[in-house]
Amino acid sequence: MTSTIAWEWYRSFLAVLREGSLSKAARVLDLTQPTVGRHVTALEAQTGHALFIRTPAGLAPTEAAQALRPFAEAMDSTAAAMERAARSHGDGVRGVVRVTASEMVGVEVLPPLLTQLRAQHPALVVELVISNRVQDLLRREADVAIRMTQPRQEALIARRVGCIEVGLHAHERYLETVGTPQSLEDLADGRHTLIGYDQSVPYIRELARRFPVLERERFALRADSDLAQLALIRAGAGLGLCQVTLARRDPALRRVLETQISIPLDTWITMHEDLRSSPRCRVVFEALVEGLARHAGEGATGGALEALGATP
Repeated sequence: MTSTIAWEWYRSFLAVLREGSLSKAARVLDLTQPTVGRHVTALEAQTGHALFIRTPAGLAPTEAAQALRPFAEAMDSTAAAMERAARSHGDGVRGVVRVTASEMVGVEVLPPLLTQLRAQHPALVVELVISNRVQDLLRREADVAIRMTQPRQEALIARRVGCIEVGLHAHERYLETVGTPQSLEDLADGRHTLIGYDQSVPYIRELARRFPVLERERFALRADSDLAQLALIRAGAGLGLCQVTLARRDPALRRVLETQISIPLDTWITMHEDLRSSPRCRVVFEALVEGLARHAGEGATGGALEALGATP
């Protein structure tokens, strides 16, 4: 490698990694397929490694490509952050703020908060990233994040807004048909349909450790999407976990085994400390702190502005 590698090459390389083909990557980047192919070929020549192998399913990344991936993703996130900053230059609350939240919070909680925020600041643009994957704020994958665990990185500003409780719920139609369980043992006799997760991630393993009756093998309906699970509960398909505050909005949903199954989720609003002086990020941070504190059913002690003066 005797010369600087052009960013465009990495950009095309990352698009092919994500899309699995030159044609799909070209459409995403608004480039021609030959151009994307030339970029990948040039990057392979500069690195001295083949980056993709042709398979019947498309282009499969090599070990060398996987090694380059995190660096290309970091460059992509930084470029996106630079673009947001450039488009947001000027006085006042204006420009782009990228917010990330879990599926349930992003779909069921944030829309009215963002509606009010936009009414107060019409020059503000919010990019909402709905994902249960934790976005990396240090890499600027997002500006502000709503998390259910306390951030540990020292470079982040964090504010705990309360504890969101999760409990076991079912539609009244299901309970009228099957009956209401009176104990955890009732869930293990095979009479009830349990709704839960498919992939065994650390959260699920901890859940099964605390409540063995909710281990993966007992779930008759499985989905890794929180929204899909909630839809199944609302359809009367069975018993599943749901945020208590969300379930209360639907009078047909009933909480069961309240004293036996209660899962508290600490809720935090976080952003990178470098964004402390950004009016647009500061306004969004404060609005989310206030809105999520109300959702959690807890009054936030101290002002959101005070939280901006300290790291976790």
